[in-house]
Amino acid sequence: MSFVLSSRFRPRGDQQAAIDQLVRSMQAGNRHQTLLGVTGSGKTFTAANVVAAMNKPTLVISHNKTLAAQLFSEFKQFFPNNAVEYFVSYFDYYQPEAYIPRTDTYIEKDSSINEEIERLRLSATSSLLSRKDVLVVASVSCIYGLGSPEDYANMVCVVNKEQTISRELLLAKLVDMLYERNDVAFTRGRFRVRGDVVEIFPATYDEEAIRIEFFGDEIDMISRFDPLTGQVLGVVDRIAVYPAKQFVTPHDKMQRALRAIREELDERVRWFESQAKFLEAQRIKVRTDFDLEMMQEMGFCNGIENYSRHLSARPAGSRPYTLLDFFPRNFLLVVDESHATIPQIGGMYEGDRSRKTVLVEYGFRLPSALDNRPLNFPEFMDTPGQILYISATPAEFEVQNSIAGNTGYIPHSRTRIGQEETEPVLVPMLTGRTSAEFDVYTPGSRLIAQQIIRPTGLLDPKITLRPLKRQIDETIELCRQRTEKMERVLITTLTKRTAEDLTDYLRDVGLKVRYLHSEIDAIERVEILRSLRAGDFDILVGINLLREGLDLPEVSLVCILDADKEGFLRSQTSLIQTAGRAARHVNGEVVLFADLLTDSIQKLISITEYRRSRQIEYNLKNNITPTSVKRAVQESLHAVLKGKQIEESVIRESGGDFNLTEAMRELEEEMQIAAANLEYERAALLRDQIVALKKGTGIAKIEPKKRLIKYSTARAVRSRSRKR
Repeated sequence: MSFVLSSRFRPRGDQQAAIDQLVRSMQAGNRHQTLLGVTGSGKTFTAANVVAAMNKPTLVISHNKTLAAQLFSEFKQFFPNNAVEYFVSYFDYYQPEAYIPRTDTYIEKDSSINEEIERLRLSATSSLLSRKDVLVVASVSCIYGLGSPEDYANMVCVVNKEQTISRELLLAKLVDMLYERNDVAFTRGRFRVRGDVVEIFPATYDEEAIRIEFFGDEIDMISRFDPLTGQVLGVVDRIAVYPAKQFVTPHDKMQRALRAIREELDERVRWFESQAKFLEAQRIKVRTDFDLEMMQEMGFCNGIENYSRHLSARPAGSRPYTLLDFFPRNFLLVVDESHATIPQIGGMYEGDRSRKTVLVEYGFRLPSALDNRPLNFPEFMDTPGQILYISATPAEFEVQNSIAGNTGYIPHSRTRIGQEETEPVLVPMLTGRTSAEFDVYTPGSRLIAQQIIRPTGLLDPKITLRPLKRQIDETIELCRQRTEKMERVLITTLTKRTAEDLTDYLRDVGLKVRYLHSEIDAIERVEILRSLRAGDFDILVGINLLREGLDLPEVSLVCILDADKEGFLRSQTSLIQTAGRAARHVNGEVVLFADLLTDSIQKLISITEYRRSRQIEYNLKNNITPTSVKRAVQESLHAVLKGKQIEESVIRESGGDFNLTEAMRELEEEMQIAAANLEYERAALLRDQIVALKKGTGIAKIEPKKRLIKYSTARAVRSRSRKR
């Protein structure tokens, strides 16, 4: 099984050169390499070509779910005949267990699991165990603990036609694999029994189930069927059923784990009592005894992951099993937006340990709970085979390791190449040097590949400097000029208060404007960006949310206020990423309001001039006329109709009488379809509509903040009224 790239596109610009450089570097045995590519240059397509050339199981990590879903969709199109999987956190809502000693407040763990994402996670692990042509797109959740790959593989139940096995033994195996018997509600992760026929809905399947027919103790037939209609879809000779959960433990290991947990509990109680902490001793004993009884009788308990070290028989302090352990040792790791993803990976461990240390100290958890954790950064870096970092603004970590090309990694800002200590070196794109001045080779390879030519011919936006004195007045005039051309504007400020005040001021002078910052919930944030693209308003004011990952082709102007206030929000990386939001429009321009020419501004100007010169040269050579990116505006999460007025007219049209049950059923179907298409924000809104209808409010009213417009319900009502 090998990766076969399927695409009507062919490498253009400097894509082929980047592909060749990266493949040569990997074939030469280098562990670290970087793809430095500008916004819109087709970095994902280049990465897909590298994956196909290297032909290794591949893990692609992104720093958030939204970008991961976008990458999953793109790679799925590039590799339609291979196993492209999706692995992100399966919690729609997650409140971790915590204790606040200052107020003596215990916060119990609370979570809501998205079943569709859980199925996709199980599909990813099962694919990794059964085939080699696997590409998994994951968020940073992939460094959190999972069950043992060995236990997971050993629990797989392989059934063959004409195999001799009793029906009772097969059912016992399914129960051990955490499948539930339910002869009425036949859904994913369940099985049912009808005489000599056992029907299983595998946890990794979506639209089909398995029927196993016995003749005595011999399997007579295995078939796939539609669980809704019962129609047989095909007959097979062999089927592998994977566990229903990723945390599975064989019975013998479970018994050993229970004994080990009991021993640790006794030791911990004695320690608390020796310290005269009798409340903590009583607390840990009661809580753990209850968990032990649940695991003994039911096979699980709430918070069972806190006992993962005992369940997987790991020594104290050892690293947990994660998704990375399901890959072979020499797999390929692709880190998308590495300048943001790498720091996020590095910061997960300490936050998790700080919270759990308090729980252990006050008797809410045993010390072994500390071993249920994400990987720390050295553990993460010791796991992968070869690594490809992808970013328009790679950080020093990626650059230094790619230059060194060593087999391990360099965690410090200063590097050693051979015996000579060198200062950090920047890539030519960041310094303006020519490629020939910078080539760093190991045998047959170059470790940093540039991709700064856009096949569309678009140039980096122009950079304009203006003084701070009249930045608000000039911003207003610039906005008026752009809105007259039906173009969009982004404005970045330094604080939330400034963003809100500026939005009010611009609105008062007659501009259509909204603001965006971290206090706005995620669903509303997505809707604001879509409304900007749709033209509901023209100007968006924000802080740090207008950076990597936003695809806004209609934006032609980015105004950066107080650009000379050097810091995180005005660093070189932030300025380059923010400027990139105007790189998809032919009239793209970035205006920096500053009195001082900081190092970050100077580097932004230098990089932009270098990129523009290269793109202009390519356009002239290939007779390309730049054109703005065109992309359809996705359907609103809230609705594409007019909202409350239309809802009221629909109710009047139906005479206030419609089939509420039917409307809810259609909403639930739409919610399932949205979840299957990875449109999780839309699915969440549909869920909220269903909740509102269940409360007996009919079509829910629009909330001031979320503006939940009930398009789907209105459509269902109107169609029924017309039928009448």
